[in-house]
Amino acid sequence: MIEKPTRDGYGQGLIEAGRANPKVVVLCADLTESTRSLGFKKEFPDRFVQIGVSEQSMAVIAAGMALAGKIPFISSYAVFSPGRNWEQIRTNIALNDVNVKIAGAHAGVSVGPDGATHQALEDLATMRVLSNMVVLYPCDMHEARKATLAAAQFQGPVYLRFAREKSPIFTTPEMPFKIGRAEILFDSGRRGRPDVALVACGPLLYEALLAAEILRQKKITARVINNHTVKPMDEKTILTAAHDCGAIVTVEEHQVQGGMGSRVAEILAAHKPTPMEFVGMPDRYGESGEPRELLEAFHLTAPWIVKAAVKVIKRKYV
Repeated sequence: MIEKPTRDGYGQGLIEAGRANPKVVVLCADLTESTRSLGFKKEFPDRFVQIGVSEQSMAVIAAGMALAGKIPFISSYAVFSPGRNWEQIRTNIALNDVNVKIAGAHAGVSVGPDGATHQALEDLATMRVLSNMVVLYPCDMHEARKATLAAAQFQGPVYLRFAREKSPIFTTPEMPFKIGRAEILFDSGRRGRPDVALVACGPLLYEALLAAEILRQKKITARVINNHTVKPMDEKTILTAAHDCGAIVTVEEHQVQGGMGSRVAEILAAHKPTPMEFVGMPDRYGESGEPRELLEAFHLTAPWIVKAAVKVIKRKYV
């Protein structure tokens, strides 16, 4: 299987968005190649601004550009943007509901050897609580490209989360992507009633698909949902899964507190309480290591998703 980083899709999407709309501009905080903003810089040098190591300034300048009619994308590592400039994003971008797109690259523990200081694990939580903010976490390079294009066309603030490490490409350029609409990628249930729903976002969605196949071999049926829009979340698809399956496992490369899984739990608590298990970082920081080693060490791979599914299915009958 071909593997490429989701950030590559962001770079491609930026160039396409720039070709489609001359109002698109890109700002970067001294990480042009790493965030894949370099291609846009080469094609549209007069629409690219290198801010340097000043993420707070980048957010404020982008807000001003948006108020002047531009469509700014600001790019950095997620630990720096939105990590370092969250207050400027809150006050200058979200509060004023201006049309800025925030690209947080190198998120999650799969950043690898850079270690805990560079492994953003809190950004979904901090961004989804901002009013007016849309939060997108694409699963592979193709979806990252489509998410970038969708963000460019959307009127309002958007946060896009990307990974550093290469990951499997398992969607196609033609597969639909719509902000706020989750997609069912796999369903082995009989008569539309699987034993469990695996709700995942980002590159770990591939691990959820592998887990569904392992479960199938164990005679356990599963529905796999690509929940790429953390906010506004597709409540209808989540509630339908709760009704059909009666048990849900959420999967994300993020703290289990406050992230995508927490939003799923909020929806279920309000409308249809359902047994849940959470696969994510268990209230701790990451550490230095090879990306795959870290995913396995923190129980974020398919075998651990299977264990969570078996556990939550048992709770259905208590």
